[in-house]
Amino acid sequence: MSPLELDFDSCYRAVSARDARFDGRFYTAVTTTRIYCRPICPARTPASRNVRFYRHAASAEAAGFRPCKRCRPELSPGDPGWDLRGDLVGRALRLIDDGAADEQGVAGLARRLHITERHLHRLFVAELGAGPLAVARTKRLLLAKQLLTETVLPITDVAFAAGFGSVRQFNATMRETYGFTPSELRATAGGRPVAVPDPGATGPASLRLRLHRREPYDVDAVFAFLAARAIPGLESADRTSYARAVPGGTITLTPRSDHVALDVAVADTRQLARVVARCRRLLDLDADPEAISEALGRTSLGPLVAARPGLRVPGTFDGFELAVRAVVGQQVSVAGARTLLGRIVARAAAPGGLFPAPGHLLETDLTGLGLTGRRITTLKELAARLTAGHLDLDGGQDPAEAVAALLDVPGIGPWTAGYVALRALRDPDAWPAGDLVLRKRMAALGIPDDETERWRPWRAYAALHLWSSS
Repeated sequence: MSPLELDFDSCYRAVSARDARFDGRFYTAVTTTRIYCRPICPARTPASRNVRFYRHAASAEAAGFRPCKRCRPELSPGDPGWDLRGDLVGRALRLIDDGAADEQGVAGLARRLHITERHLHRLFVAELGAGPLAVARTKRLLLAKQLLTETVLPITDVAFAAGFGSVRQFNATMRETYGFTPSELRATAGGRPVAVPDPGATGPASLRLRLHRREPYDVDAVFAFLAARAIPGLESADRTSYARAVPGGTITLTPRSDHVALDVAVADTRQLARVVARCRRLLDLDADPEAISEALGRTSLGPLVAARPGLRVPGTFDGFELAVRAVVGQQVSVAGARTLLGRIVARAAAPGGLFPAPGHLLETDLTGLGLTGRRITTLKELAARLTAGHLDLDGGQDPAEAVAALLDVPGIGPWTAGYVALRALRDPDAWPAGDLVLRKRMAALGIPDDETERWRPWRAYAALHLWSSS
């Protein structure tokens, strides 16, 4: 089934079989109960005459359906069909996940995409059956539902964490959309709260949320990749956990049997939606391993894919941070780059131990850290262009345009731009041309250079398979 089309018979077969491969790709709405579910819902399969299928939770809610309390649509992994798209709707959805619509409104979202608000609304209705405002509202409601079910965060804090302007607005929206109030949902929630904030505490709120993933998922490879590149003073990681500083607090990610536990402590819970979205991208939780394995398994990479069918492409928490990593990592070892990056953080870290923002790095003296003069010039120019708004590495810019803008920076070549595209821009077909390790592995396996064309549109995952096999 195409990620852009819903075939009724295919969807109904998936629901009847409770096929986990389709979780997050569409939602099943039942006309007799006015409830919408995930394809894996354990409830009895409804008669086909009573079923409607929707590609997005927002379109189901716009049609008057409310989420199932049993299968909990808020836990669905993201639709990989949107995750790999670099077009306007795909980028807009990523920005909405990142909280752009809550902070800037739909008008601000459209400006960031350099289109009119009217055109953005038209694209959303055509693709999803609901406008961007409805999608943003559904995102807020589903996050609130998860917080109400999994934590004991006070309802007032839940309202602001989910992006609502007031508790009154939160209560009214939930009652209007779902037919019950936040307190009524919490009273009947079947989940077990796992984070209990201390009413007398004055520090950041500590919460634990579940981040569900699409299986198979190679936990060891993802966490080992992040651990090898963890920047001293910013991150700490091993094969069993990953922790780092984030704006206003810290996060820790710990893999579990069927999900990743996110422990987050932030002073401002309004940052929670952004933290969740960026953690999902960091761990590549929404990828489509079946499609990737099917495509790459038919090529010379077949044995590698069979050995690690759930391999993912680790992303990044911040696009500028990843670009700095790529520049610093040019022609040095992973360990050497990590040392240099640790020195940059030690000198230029923002309050709270955060990686320096572009404007801050631009003003920081980077001499004496072991960086060459050329590297420093490249980092300064990169920071200047992001500060001026000529480059967007967090989802607003078309990936091809962002790569072209990166290549225009003196000192950034195809390898660096490809690496940024692979991890920060989330381009599944990105390829870090000229990478020495990739060339050596291909030579050892007898793979000619032109074989990479057969790996499209999954060359980023091909690169991970080759790196992981070395």
